[in-house]
Amino acid sequence: MNPDVTPTNLNSDPDAQLDAALLHDRATSPYTTKEKIGRVLWNYLGQKIFRCTFHNWYGLRNALLRLFGAKVGAPVRIRPTVLVEQPWNLSIGDNSSIGDRAIVYCLGKVTIGAHVSISQGAHLCAGTHDYRQLDMPLLRPPIVVEDYAWVAADAFVGPSVTVREGAILGARGVALRDLEAWHIYSGNPAQKVKARQRPAATP
Repeated sequence: MNPDVTPTNLNSDPDAQLDAALLHDRATSPYTTKEKIGRVLWNYLGQKIFRCTFHNWYGLRNALLRLFGAKVGAPVRIRPTVLVEQPWNLSIGDNSSIGDRAIVYCLGKVTIGAHVSISQGAHLCAGTHDYRQLDMPLLRPPIVVEDYAWVAADAFVGPSVTVREGAILGARGVALRDLEAWHIYSGNPAQKVKARQRPAATP
């Protein structure tokens, strides 16, 4: 921190504000001790085992996620190349799937309903920073993907977004706001394309 800055002129000196913010950022952490231990164990042990499993060993991967605190329904199909951050913040309903190379960034709670498809390369990002503050503290807003929704290939779902029941986010779409139930969206930012007809119930 700049030694020439005194408390009286700190508020009027942008450089001093930035120095103070960075000093504060280095001295604090957004994670509890338990979370830090969990992150180390998952990133250097759990995730490594997860990635080394055969492509159809869904049960083993689901069991591993549950061991680290995730709530996983049955049957759930998660590919070995999926990247999950902080699985204790993840909940997945029955008969859902997550495709190859998808990123489920669970800094905040990520809730995926039943009969949901998260396609290859999709990114659910439940984390951001408060840009209104100089030290930009970590924020962890939740993401919800409701039953029968589909997040297509390479699509992005941002923090605080709810993908309502039956909604579809098209390939490479970017959802920064909630998506209406049983509608199809595409583009960046995602725009409503048309209504999706709700399929008839399976007998």
